[in-house]
Amino acid sequence: MDDLERELRDLAGWLRTPEPPEVAARVRARLTAPEPARRRWRYLVAALVALVVAVLPPGRAAVADAVAGLLRFAGITIVSSPGSALPTGTASPLPSQRSAALVEAQRKVHFPIRLPAKLGPPEEVLVADPDATGACRVATLLYRGGALRIDAFDGRLDPAFQKQAGGPGVEWVQVDGDFAIWIGGPHSVTYVDRTGAVRVETARLAASTLIWQEAEVSYRLEGDLTMSEAIEIANSLD
Repeated sequence: MDDLERELRDLAGWLRTPEPPEVAARVRARLTAPEPARRRWRYLVAALVALVVAVLPPGRAAVADAVAGLLRFAGITIVSSPGSALPTGTASPLPSQRSAALVEAQRKVHFPIRLPAKLGPPEEVLVADPDATGACRVATLLYRGGALRIDAFDGRLDPAFQKQAGGPGVEWVQVDGDFAIWIGGPHSVTYVDRTGAVRVETARLAASTLIWQEAEVSYRLEGDLTMSEAIEIANSLD
């Protein structure tokens, strides 16, 4: 790990940033800021990839694609797989998923459930994947008859979702001034259970999705939204 961290730091210093110096400054600040090891590694990799994507000229786009080909960010693994078949039919729900009142859902998870001011109270709340003590791993807020959803889960745990993103449409954006990822088109999403196994039976076709993390809680906002609409909703979490 020490060798890899040293190499990444060396690479960050080697990259030239003629166009977006503010991105370079933020990234280098992240790389040198004293933080807990796990949080430091998450930002180290995310920041470096963001810097690479930001500064590479168009002729070097293949390098950026290679870096982003397999990416773990905010508790979600994104796999670039052009030409992969998209799922059809109705997917199974997440493990032990059930409806719950908002107050009960808050008791069932170990993180605060934040509501987006732009959307108001959810039409339905779901909790899923409880451990032996009954504490749930995922809380989901549903809007627009379930066509728009916000999944929240503890970002310190192993990845909870895997996305197969083919073709263009995956890009770095910002939520509350921090790194986020926007997937701008349909893609396959599956659930990864507590053992790390991909639950194929949960595979479904996802709409455009925004992924970000705040205070160790990971979020994915999915629905028929533009990028700016999704970021506005994410920024309104209260």
